[in-house]
Amino acid sequence: MAKTSPKASAGRTGAPPINIGIGEKDRAAIAKGLSHLLADTYTLYLTTHNFHWNVTGPMFNTLHVMFMTQYTELWAAVDPVAERIRSLGHPAPGSYAQFSKLASVPDVPTTPPKALEMVRILVKGHEAVARTARELFPVADKADDQPTADLLTQRLTVHEQTAWMLRSLLEE
Repeated sequence: MAKTSPKASAGRTGAPPINIGIGEKDRAAIAKGLSHLLADTYTLYLTTHNFHWNVTGPMFNTLHVMFMTQYTELWAAVDPVAERIRSLGHPAPGSYAQFSKLASVPDVPTTPPKALEMVRILVKGHEAVARTARELFPVADKADDQPTADLLTQRLTVHEQTAWMLRSLLEE
């Protein structure tokens, strides 16, 4: 049996290069956009969960339950976004430091606002996440990346609908 060089062996035992029909440059651009979406989603999750804990006033029960539904959905959303980034061959951000640099959604206020101000903040947060997802859509479309486009469509649907529902609470 012929011996192989360590370099040749390493090539056979390591993972093959990614070859999914999307070039490295496009995969990097999509992963970068998805990293922003992940940071926005996680930041909005934290804000929503904080508001669930800290809401008070006459709308307590309604908002407490609504915020729980919303933060649960946001929590379930972060994993598919992170896993899509990994599927494209890039590391998913996962630290508060990374998220604070990547997110367009502001961090939760340190002092809990009044209930209706919480609703206003969440409307703005959902709209910001929708804009982040929408900005990435042409990049995914150009690269013919249907899984990312599908993920973005799902996220847009949730964030636009949630913003509408929250905004409805603010109408008189």
